Amino acid sequence: MNRDRLWAWQYRYAPYLFVAPFVILFCCFLLYPLGRSITLSFYKAAGPKHLVFAGFENFRFLLLDRLFWLAVLNTVAFTVAYLVLQIPVSLGLALMLNSKRIWFRNFFRFAFFSPQLVGQVFVAVIFGLLLAPRHGLVNRALGAMIPAIGTETNWFSARMALPAIVLAALWLSVGYGMIYFLAALQSVDRDLYEAAEVDGAGKWMQFWHVTMPGIRPVLTFLVLVGTIGSFQVFELPYVLFRPTVPPTAVTIVMYLFQTGFESGDIGYASAIGWALVLMILIVSLIQLRVTGLLREDAR
Repeated sequence: MNRDRLWAWQYRYAPYLFVAPFVILFCCFLLYPLGRSITLSFYKAAGPKHLVFAGFENFRFLLLDRLFWLAVLNTVAFTVAYLVLQIPVSLGLALMLNSKRIWFRNFFRFAFFSPQLVGQVFVAVIFGLLLAPRHGLVNRALGAMIPAIGTETNWFSARMALPAIVLAALWLSVGYGMIYFLAALQSVDRDLYEAAEVDGAGKWMQFWHVTMPGIRPVLTFLVLVGTIGSFQVFELPYVLFRPTVPPTAVTIVMYLFQTGFESGDIGYASAIGWALVLMILIVSLIQLRVTGLLREDAR
């Protein structure tokens, strides 16, 4: 009788026990922090134990905060510059390494993808050395190819901050996009190319009317993921420009970090975080809407 009860208990409650670790971790490290951040966004704070209810005051101040809108402008500029360069470069590498004429294709695929394995902090440290004035490899290469520029370019100044971040981000992520484009290119039906060639379409026409429609879902995915990741960029500029971060290198998440963990106003930092969530949601919906309209036009 006891054994029957034990088996009945196991049959009934074992699934809940297996799911319990995930549920506990989800509630502790995702659900509770989300709920807590919503609550904190309505408080003025000077540390976690000194909270004063302020209603929507944090959000009102957010709309008038010049530093916040400067961070938004920097983040949007980085996102646009990054996507405009990353998508074509990744696609170009994928087209090149998808050709059977290239020797050692697997080696080059791994070489271009390998920076994705090391993370943003490591890349920021490496580029801190590569972009160093006079002795940095980038400046030495520029000086050798274009003597008029020389080797004294200060990549850590306010004027060159955005190009420095974009350059480091491209080195980190171009291989990531290349792998996705390679998978998409290899899934395009080869019969479509043969039919287009029979109809007299050249390589350029085949690319626009066969390749692009075939890889459009992956292109949409990479643009969407790239936009979300760019709006959340933090480690790369934060480590690259430490200890003095120029104003043109401050991103939304960096401003959130400075407000919440350096200034101690975790209530206002929570409001910044939810403003960022709203921005990402709006931009993502617009992108999905635009790509949906492009698909309808293509049909």
